[in-house]
Amino acid sequence: MNSTVKNSFSPQISTTSVSYGADRKLRVFSRFTKRPAPTWKRFFDVVVSVGLAVVLSPLLVTIAIFIRCVSGGPVLFRQIRLGEMGNDFEILKFRTLYPSPSATEDHRKFVSNLSAGNQIIEKPNLAGRLIPGGKFLRSWSLDELPQLFNIIRGEMSLIGPRPDVLQWHDYEEWQLKRFETLPGITGLWQVSGKNRLTFGQMIELDIEYVENQSLRLDFWIMLKTTRVLLFRDNG
Repeated sequence: MNSTVKNSFSPQISTTSVSYGADRKLRVFSRFTKRPAPTWKRFFDVVVSVGLAVVLSPLLVTIAIFIRCVSGGPVLFRQIRLGEMGNDFEILKFRTLYPSPSATEDHRKFVSNLSAGNQIIEKPNLAGRLIPGGKFLRSWSLDELPQLFNIIRGEMSLIGPRPDVLQWHDYEEWQLKRFETLPGITGLWQVSGKNRLTFGQMIELDIEYVENQSLRLDFWIMLKTTRVLLFRDNG
């Protein structure tokens, strides 16, 4: 990763630089082609997400009450992520960590360092910040369930490149092609051995999905995701 990206973590940002950054972002993303979700995909997203939200509503309420009881504070974790064509959106998760003012920036630096060295993707060690039961919620991806509402709002899809904490200028320009479609709760990377793959391989799988979206591929990824969750099989 070049020095421009590495220096992008400075907190001293002027109004002029923000305006310039926004203009540059528009110019960069204008070189890419938005790929609107096919009718079948949006229909599938809405029907499945609404259905799951209704069926799982007792579980959602139970988790929310549990989080409030064991840790106090907000039930939901909200964070700005990069979405389709570089548009920001607020991702929703059940909160599994105690709050930290530097958490977002620390996580971004961690992922940025992995991407710079093209290392195997891994999660930072957050054991010291986990709320009671947080490890269980994360292990079974139950903390991701509120993203059903991101899907209903049209900000995400069930299947697509996973949104991370990096900002657009943390990527090499060719890597931004992964944002030509909506981000997803799960995707090709997640079911292709994610814990053994590098950041570069993750991007390549995301772009492969962007260029080959189909109903058949989405169903295959959905079935594979179910297997990964149930049997911890991510081969």
